[in-house]
Amino acid sequence: MTIGTITIQKLALADADVLLALSKKTFFDFFGHLNKPEDIEAYASVAFTPQKIQAELSNPNSHFYFAISNGEITGYLKLNYGPAQTEFQDPNAVEIERIYVLAEHHGKKIGHQFIDFTLKEAAGKNLQYVWLGVWEHNQKAIAFYEKHGFEVFSSHEFALGSDKQTDLLMRKAILSSSKPKA
Repeated sequence: MTIGTITIQKLALADADVLLALSKKTFFDFFGHLNKPEDIEAYASVAFTPQKIQAELSNPNSHFYFAISNGEITGYLKLNYGPAQTEFQDPNAVEIERIYVLAEHHGKKIGHQFIDFTLKEAAGKNLQYVWLGVWEHNQKAIAFYEKHGFEVFSSHEFALGSDKQTDLLMRKAILSSSKPKA
C-alpha cells in the first residue's frame, strides 16, 4: 500500500533477518547514547535474537511493515492486536509497539505516514483507539505523538537491562468511519 511518499509493505517470516538487523540498528542509534552500554546490551540480547524476531513475525496478531522509499527500506512499524498487545489485550484497540525510522530518513514524514496508515487500519477494523508506550524522556517522540492527537492516559515500568524506566502510555480515539443513517 502506498501512503504519501512511501510504500508500506507487510512483512513475512522470510523478512526476519532484515527486520532483525533494522531493529538492532534503529534501537542502538536512538537509545544507545542515552543509556548505559551494559543495559542496552542486556536488553538487546533478549529482544533482538533471531528466535524472538521469528516468533513475533509468526504471531498472527502482530503485524510488521517496512516503509520503502525508492526501493530502500527506511523504517518499520509493528502493530499488535488482541492478545498480542503488551498491556491491555483490548479487542477494540491496536497497539503501536514499535515505530522506527532510520536516522538518515528523518524529516521525510515517514513516521507521519506510519501513523496515518495505522489510523486507517484501525478505522477499517472498526477499532475504538490506537495506543502506544513511549519513554518519558523521549520528548521528541512524545511531541510527535501529541501532534497526531495522542494523549497520555497512564504509565508503566519498562526494564532496560537493570534500569527501571517509565513509559508513558498514550492513546488516540478512532472516529467512526460509518455515516449516520438518514
